Amino acid sequence: MTSPRLDPGRLAALPLLPRDEEGPVFDEPWQAQAFALAVKLSEQGHFTWKTWAQTLAEELAAASARGEPDDGSRYYHHWVAALERLVVERGLSGDAALNERKLAWADAYRHTPHGQPVELREGSP
Repeated sequence: MTSPRLDPGRLAALPLLPRDEEGPVFDEPWQAQAFALAVKLSEQGHFTWKTWAQTLAEELAAASARGEPDDGSRYYHHWVAALERLVVERGLSGDAALNERKLAWADAYRHTPHGQPVELREGSP
C-alpha cells in the first residue's frame, strides 16, 4: 500500500503555500503553523482537502451569519476553528483536551515576559 505522504495524487490536491514575491505570506507564525497542521493532517489521510475546504467554508459562512466583518483579519482564526472541529469530529482529540490545551497556552502567554517565546510549563496538558 502506498503511503499517503508519497501519493502524488494526494499531494497534488493540497494547496500551495500562500506567497508573494518575497516568499511565504503570513502575518504571524501561528498562522503558518495552523496552515502546516491542516496540510499535514490531510496529507496523513485524516481528512481530504475537499472536506477541509468545505469545513472552512462553513466556518466562514457562520462568521458571516454572526455579522463578523469579512476584511480578512480573522481568516486564520476561522482556519483554526475549522481545524479544531475536524480534529474533534475525526476523534484525534476531544473538546475537553483542546480546551485544557488552550487554557495552558493562555496561562503560558500571561506568564511569559514580553519579547520571549511562549512555552508551556512542564506538566501542562
